[in-house]
Amino acid sequence: MTHRRAVALMVLVTLLWSIAGVVTRHLDAARSFEVTFWRSLFCALTLAIGLSVLRGRGLWAGLLRADRVLWASALCWAVMYTAFMVALTLTTVANVLVTMAIGPMVTALFSRLFLGQHLPLRTWLAITAAGTGIAWMFGAEASSGGSLLGSLVASAVPLAGAVNWILLQKNAESGARANDMLPAVLLGALISAAVTLPLAWPLQASAHDLGLLALLGSVQLALPCLLVVRLSRELPAPEIALLALLEVLFGVTWAWLGAGERPPASVLLGGALVLGALVANEACALRGRRPAETLQSGIPLP
Repeated sequence: MTHRRAVALMVLVTLLWSIAGVVTRHLDAARSFEVTFWRSLFCALTLAIGLSVLRGRGLWAGLLRADRVLWASALCWAVMYTAFMVALTLTTVANVLVTMAIGPMVTALFSRLFLGQHLPLRTWLAITAAGTGIAWMFGAEASSGGSLLGSLVASAVPLAGAVNWILLQKNAESGARANDMLPAVLLGALISAAVTLPLAWPLQASAHDLGLLALLGSVQLALPCLLVVRLSRELPAPEIALLALLEVLFGVTWAWLGAGERPPASVLLGGALVLGALVANEACALRGRRPAETLQSGIPLP
């Protein structure tokens, strides 16, 4: 897979992730932990079917022999699944997504500490610029009386995500000894559904709610999570986390257009700064690779 195609697929992943907020705002009766339970359950069902087709009986045999790395990744997925949906029921979509956007800074720090990765200056500059935009948006949300509890719950998502990206990256570097990490996505959904079921009882979701939650579990969650596990072999963890910031822009836009959650001007300006950092980082990366690719192939690139 070329780097350009991997980046394009990561953008698609963020686009799919970003519909969660606007879809949640159209639920009738399901709330808080029930929303999380149904989405995780539908995600687990989708993954069980899809991975059974891809892996056959080997999928379930592999789960029985799962090692600590696979279970650690599964726990990270479970935390992200659960904290994200609970946070959406406590505060605005913009507040949740802005809080989650600290992911690149945490991931870059973890990559440096635990993987010893050298981060180019352009990546640090992009993270700094994106962090400035995020701080701007978060400050505006806090001053307007945003939910502190919602922000605290949402902060568990980038922390668990950073740990997960590091686990996936470390596993990808193991070569022939690398684990198949796709089952971790399924295990994470099962753990999330099992933990939230007692908290969600009695269930009150309507048929309309179940249809929307099935959409979230399959299209918004299962498919993009499988894609991002595959992309962890092609893109470094800090770059994945930086591209994932696009979810902030997409998610806020969907909530604005589809649910009437109009963000203030400060959020729009901060989001523009985040997008600018992403574009600049990817443009510099592409420019740096093109001469090397041209020299290697001997054919000028278009």
